[in-house]
Amino acid sequence: MTYSASARKAARRTRSAVLAAFVAISATLVDVLIWQSLASSVSSPASLPSSPAFPPSSAASPTDAPQGDRKRADHKGVLGEADGALPDGVTVFDDGYPGVTKLDPELLQAVREAATDAAGDGVKFYVNSGWRSAELQNQLLREAVAKYGSEEEAARWVATADTSPHVSGDAIDIGQDNATTWLSEHGAEYGLCQIYANEPWHYELRPEAVDDGCPAMYADPTHDPRMQQWRAMPMRSAPLPRPAD
Repeated sequence: MTYSASARKAARRTRSAVLAAFVAISATLVDVLIWQSLASSVSSPASLPSSPAFPPSSAASPTDAPQGDRKRADHKGVLGEADGALPDGVTVFDDGYPGVTKLDPELLQAVREAATDAAGDGVKFYVNSGWRSAELQNQLLREAVAKYGSEEEAARWVATADTSPHVSGDAIDIGQDNATTWLSEHGAEYGLCQIYANEPWHYELRPEAVDDGCPAMYADPTHDPRMQQWRAMPMRSAPLPRPAD
């Protein structure tokens, strides 16, 4: 072998060795960088997935519950469904609630007949309130007095337990505007009449309305002779609920 061939062969060996060393060093550097990146991501709180938050049970508020559940919560214990309190979504056909089943049978039958016919027009009768116990009625009256500032003003909206047709099972409050609109047009055919001009939801049975039409409405319950007992009553130390509703 000549000197030049030997030199070239040695040079090739040197280049190969350098290239191999360079590749090895590069691979090592890449591994280091990857390791550092992973370590940084694990140690950084901002990069960690957030753990689910579980607020203490004391932070739960009744106002966060569905409306139906709120109504149940508002009348816990004594003043619950047994007293006529109703959750949202109760219809005139729901037999599981005393607020519906304790209505006067003739009133309930008339309302159900009307509801059956209204369903053909796409209208559903929900019950905001029906029969109420005296205790629930008095609670509503106290709330009305607190809201309106006086027994006289509250009387335009809530009756006492002694005078309320709800307590006797002779009145029903129908929910949703399309149902009350339907009843305002067709209710007399079933003997169902709106009694107070300020309460388009409040209906009572007037059988004579089938032939003669509904009687003129009172402006509000304070004009109803049935409520005069309340107006003659002395003021009481505890606020009372409203007439009529």
